[in-house]
Amino acid sequence: MVNGHPSTRGRAAEEALPQAEDQAARAARQIKAEARARVDQARTELHRAMAAEYRAGVRQVDLVKRTGYSRERVRQILRAAGIEAD
Repeated sequence: MVNGHPSTRGRAAEEALPQAEDQAARAARQIKAEARARVDQARTELHRAMAAEYRAGVRQVDLVKRTGYSRERVRQILRAAGIEAD
């Protein structure tokens, strides 16, 4: 077009694209790291609750049913909490 405006804008957009992509990638990594931290926290809380329930008399088989974890995984979680389950 006249005075090269469209090509100037197009060039500016092309030059800005790598920076915008980099910012988007950094934001995505940050969101992913925060989500992982929330998952880790929730998992820790669940494991603590499982140990507390077991100590309060809930059977291991009931923890398996409630959590959907395998019997072996429940045993591992309880062992990590210092409990030697059956």
